[in-house]
Amino acid sequence: MTSRDQLQRSDRDLPALAVLALLAQGPRHTYDMHRFMVDTRKDFIVGLPRSLYHAVDRLEKSGLITEAGIEQSAGRPDRVRYAITDAGRADLRRRVALLLATPEPDATLAYAALSFMGVLGLDEAVAALRSRVAAIDLRLARLRGDLAEAHGVPRILLVEAEFEQARLAAERRWTAGLLDELESGALPWPDLAAMPRPGG
Repeated sequence: MTSRDQLQRSDRDLPALAVLALLAQGPRHTYDMHRFMVDTRKDFIVGLPRSLYHAVDRLEKSGLITEAGIEQSAGRPDRVRYAITDAGRADLRRRVALLLATPEPDATLAYAALSFMGVLGLDEAVAALRSRVAAIDLRLARLRGDLAEAHGVPRILLVEAEFEQARLAAERRWTAGLLDELESGALPWPDLAAMPRPGG
């Protein structure tokens, strides 16, 4: 299993993550997925539309998605529709939980995880966010220690560490607030059982 302390390259593949997340809602063709990402400003997906088509190709070869028929419209080319497989659905949940639990300097990974965390169950999301808070606490403790050991070093040489400390502290406050909302029920959670399945 991938360590929550180190994301693999495949875990950082945001176009593939987006394809899996959209197909979890039901079969779609690639152009429809592209339009959805543009219309909903999923700006963390870069390189559109090419990156999306490449992601679909990789996911199909890996057995995480499969063809689900051809969509025909008058005056338009035929378009292949895709559906997520059971393996794809499991991988989607694994990826989202991992990104949600792992604080990274690259904020686009957090944006993606938060954007798609509705694919998880409430308990899974809460557990991942608790792991994130714990990881942030550990990083903050290390930073405080590093800054304390740097006594006597000119502050101008430490401002980047102070910036990281302030950034992590702000992220921790926000994440803890989100956890409070989820655990209290103030933030409604989607009913995964009501989500359409491939072919449904």
